[in-house]
Amino acid sequence: MDLTFMQVAVLGVAVFRLTHLIVYDKITEFLRAPFFEEEEEKDKSGNIDVYLVPKNWMGELLSCHWCTGIWAAGGLYGLYFFCPTIANPLITVLAAAGVASIIETLIQKWIS
Repeated sequence: MDLTFMQVAVLGVAVFRLTHLIVYDKITEFLRAPFFEEEEEKDKSGNIDVYLVPKNWMGELLSCHWCTGIWAAGGLYGLYFFCPTIANPLITVLAAAGVASIIETLIQKWIS
């Protein structure tokens, strides 16, 4: 199956957004939580810092946007290849959200 440059670009932005959703967004924290332990560390001032430490390989995967991005790309492309009726709307929504998040980040940097 050949993809046009525009299809690859849209898929790329969709993968970016899906990866960010999985690795960083608060809304998916409940999915990541079973794979991490919280460790507290007291700094020199007496403040307590909390760190999330991966429990296993899945935690390592979910803490790495490069790793998760590979799997997100493979999953979205596989879905696009085998079930385009489901993939096309999902990819479109993720890509639109990805573009919106990029624009929002640029605006926040511009106004601050």
